[in-house]
Amino acid sequence: MREFLAVTKALSDESRVRALLALTGGELCVCQIIEMLGLAPSTVSKHMAVLRQARLVELRKDGRWMYYRLPETPEPPIQEAIAWARSCLGRDAAVRQDVRRLKGIRRASKEDLCECYRT
Repeated sequence: MREFLAVTKALSDESRVRALLALTGGELCVCQIIEMLGLAPSTVSKHMAVLRQARLVELRKDGRWMYYRLPETPEPPIQEAIAWARSCLGRDAAVRQDVRRLKGIRRASKEDLCECYRT
């Protein structure tokens, strides 16, 4: 029951769902997620913690950078939840806009992007 509630809680917020779907395109640095969502770093960190608690995302730390990605080998309920979100929202206008924004964000220098969130 707790696992189910953790997943439904994680999927009950638009910013968390947008972050989850953004990871469909591959791993992202937390600064890239902050830039895409346009939210404060502390808010994004809280959202990502909820997604991690639900096991919808994984965290990898490399030096000073923290990267999020979809689970490499998700359990069936997690895999189904992610597939459901993609299927329902893949054509959503906000999600499509995020995909376009991410193209530019991914091209930007990670050092420059992350530096503005370190202060």
